[in-house]
Amino acid sequence: MRIMGLDFGSKTVGVAISDSLLVTAQGIEIIRRKEENKLRQTLARIEELIVEYDVSEIVLGLPKHMNGSEGVRVELTNEFKEKLERRTGLPVTLWDERLTTVAADKSMMETGVRRENRKNYVDMIAAVFILQGYLDRRQREPV
Repeated sequence: MRIMGLDFGSKTVGVAISDSLLVTAQGIEIIRRKEENKLRQTLARIEELIVEYDVSEIVLGLPKHMNGSEGVRVELTNEFKEKLERRTGLPVTLWDERLTTVAADKSMMETGVRRENRKNYVDMIAAVFILQGYLDRRQREPV
């Protein structure tokens, strides 16, 4: 069994998967959304990945503002969480994703990814940071 990490955005969903030992996260895909308010194809692709990787749990990034307040993106993320739970039957844990996109961009910059190419990967790398943070916490505080 593995855990899936998701970075849910208006145009894309970054996807990461844990290893089977639940120690490390690897980015696997960016799901491109055609329209922000249409999720059928996005949810279908997530279901395919759940089966392919034998996923038992999902961690979904929660996009709070830097001061901890919640805005429109948090509302949309909570709605997406409910749809994921209904459609997949899996537990979905919300994980504070503040600064994950910044960390992902910095990581790519440090490894030499050109600026114009970073936007193609930032959501997947952010999903890795979301999932890795969750996995690290599980190691420190077993559930």
